[in-house]
Amino acid sequence: MKKYLLYIGIVMTALAFTSCSAGYVVSEQPADVYYSRPVAPGPDYIWIGGDWIWTGGRYQYRQGYWSHPRPGYRWHEGRWNHVRGGYKWEKGGWHR
Repeated sequence: MKKYLLYIGIVMTALAFTSCSAGYVVSEQPADVYYSRPVAPGPDYIWIGGDWIWTGGRYQYRQGYWSHPRPGYRWHEGRWNHVRGGYKWEKGGWHR
């Protein structure tokens, strides 16, 4: 039983790490998306740029939004990275 539980733990850990680094590569990055940015809801908000999410076998654009900044962090926009075989989206995120 202990060996079985150990095996399950190893498999679950491996799946967790591979899903974190997984990404979908496309031969061409999608065209830039232009839309009207809404007015900030207040002076202490920052703009979180739009994001590309993988759904239905392709990347789909999700519009940006206003958010309160996280103390001690800066927002870094997402970007397209050129990789072997095409392009892969790197999500934006909060960084110290």
